[in-house]
Amino acid sequence: MTKINRQWVLRQRPRGMVQPGDLELVESPIPDLKESEVLVRTVYLSLDPTNRTWMNDAEGYLPPVGLGEVMRGLTLGVVEQSRSDRFKAGDVVTPLSGGWADYAVVPEQALRPVHRAAGLPLTANLSVLGMTGLTAYFGITDVLKVQAGETLVISAAAGAVGSIAGQVAKQRGARVIGIAGGPDKCRWLTEELGFDAAVDYKNEDVGEALDRLAPDGIDLNFENVGGDIMIAVFNRLKVHGRMAVCGLVSSYNATKAPPSPNFARIITHRLDVQGFLVLDYAHRAREMVTEMGPWLADGRVKWKVHVDEGLEGAVDSLNRLFTGDHDGKLLVRVSDEPA
Repeated sequence: MTKINRQWVLRQRPRGMVQPGDLELVESPIPDLKESEVLVRTVYLSLDPTNRTWMNDAEGYLPPVGLGEVMRGLTLGVVEQSRSDRFKAGDVVTPLSGGWADYAVVPEQALRPVHRAAGLPLTANLSVLGMTGLTAYFGITDVLKVQAGETLVISAAAGAVGSIAGQVAKQRGARVIGIAGGPDKCRWLTEELGFDAAVDYKNEDVGEALDRLAPDGIDLNFENVGGDIMIAVFNRLKVHGRMAVCGLVSSYNATKAPPSPNFARIITHRLDVQGFLVLDYAHRAREMVTEMGPWLADGRVKWKVHVDEGLEGAVDSLNRLFTGDHDGKLLVRVSDEPA
């Protein structure tokens, strides 16, 4: 019997939050494999703020998803069928370019094997030991070059990247202040992850809180949000302060440009502001695993995943990223894990 594949297809460019009708879940038969191709069953779909930017017809680090195309996304899956000498049925893999679908037909050169870490669940490979961990680790160690005794502020600190970045910075001896939404997330940062302080942007003025917690100013900013929160931190960076711009999630659903900081301050305070992409560090994953592995094993670094069930709910799940209705790394379980 021919397998049927469900795929989320982009039908129109969203304005604001993704709405019903922007994407459509369609069904189609899976084509026969050609030489060197592999059929991958999706087990987990990673949902990340950048997914929303790929829906816009705008310049980015990857081209936008075309109308009528399957929505792009990072996935982890298991080989169901293979006409490749490199991969066999049962292998756990990640496609270099996955999609929001039950299955994907992938050429062997566009697949990478997944090496399961002893004692950790498979979800770690899409979170703390995947792109999330890479982003956090190299943002702290390579972009910001965090030093002991420096004060670091992280926005979206209870998110997948921010929560790990703060813990990496603590291992480097920094003083870490996280900005998050709600008392529960702030308590998680300080009581479980070891952050020195947390600012609840939903219930207090961010600027006033930073003045209280860092009266001498801020050395470093790991920026995930943009907008008013970024401005509050930027305006308190010390002379020769350093800012790593990882994301601007507050603008991804915006229908008009959010406020920007006063760039004259880059000159007057000789600030070092650098944007970065995890793709620049993928080839250095072994460095991250070598140092982070022992931290995970002995509990010095903690992490969370929030797993929603079912491909059919992927659009609603994506919107969690912009409402804060999740903890840690957001994944969709599309099918059962391999034994």
